[in-house]
Amino acid sequence: MVAAVILAVIFMMVFSGAISLFVNRHPTVKMLALSFLLLIGVALIGDGLGMHIPKGYIYFAMAFSVLVEMLT
Repeated sequence: MVAAVILAVIFMMVFSGAISLFVNRHPTVKMLALSFLLLIGVALIGDGLGMHIPKGYIYFAMAFSVLVEMLT
């Protein structure tokens, strides 16, 4: 597990520059990523409070958002 974490950190460090350039060139991707974080956060809070949200709804909302983003 330690090796996997180290490899993941190295992978993220190598590709962070390219990803930050892409996000800076496309500000709507930044908003999309923030909305995904908000969606997952709300789902986790709801799950912690005992409300079950089917994962299919979350995945569909994310896929639909990415599809709309690709169209624009």
